[in-house]
Amino acid sequence: MKASEADIFIIPGLDNSGPDHWQSRWEDKIRSARRIEQQDWANPQMESWVSKIIADVEQATRPAVLVAHSLGVVATVKAAAAIKPGIVRGAFLVGMPNVESDDHVPGHIRHFAPIPEELLPFPSILVASRSDPYCAFETAEHFGRKWGSTFVDAGDTGHINEKSGQGPWPEGLMTFANFMTTLS
Repeated sequence: MKASEADIFIIPGLDNSGPDHWQSRWEDKIRSARRIEQQDWANPQMESWVSKIIADVEQATRPAVLVAHSLGVVATVKAAAAIKPGIVRGAFLVGMPNVESDDHVPGHIRHFAPIPEELLPFPSILVASRSDPYCAFETAEHFGRKWGSTFVDAGDTGHINEKSGQGPWPEGLMTFANFMTTLS
């Protein structure tokens, strides 16, 4: 599948993705991409975030592909089972935070726990960094297995955002483009 044949949903995490974040850059470059806007980026409410993902994705007019980062990954995985079957063709998940750990995330997003461990109902890739301050690499690997995701080791790339030097993130875009070719 080509990006132009799908509705690409950009799903940021806590505090949204700024203009230099790879998600914002991809949204600007990929004509069929659009951001799922949340009501409150700084004080996320799990039920509201998940409901918004479900509602927006179910409005897709073409096959949907989800591109989630950080807290958006957890919200996307929580929404997955509730989205009408067949709409989502794949999910590209990057930099999941361990919302089950006080050592990894701020307390005001811990209510997103527990992280689902069920197999996702669509193909997915989970990209994780060995130096992500919000999730131990082994924890991400564990959830990737549970979700049936293809797991991609991004090396020592921090939280895979502009603050860790991954603004345009060309390696991610190449991985995403390859993933798109596997979807139908």
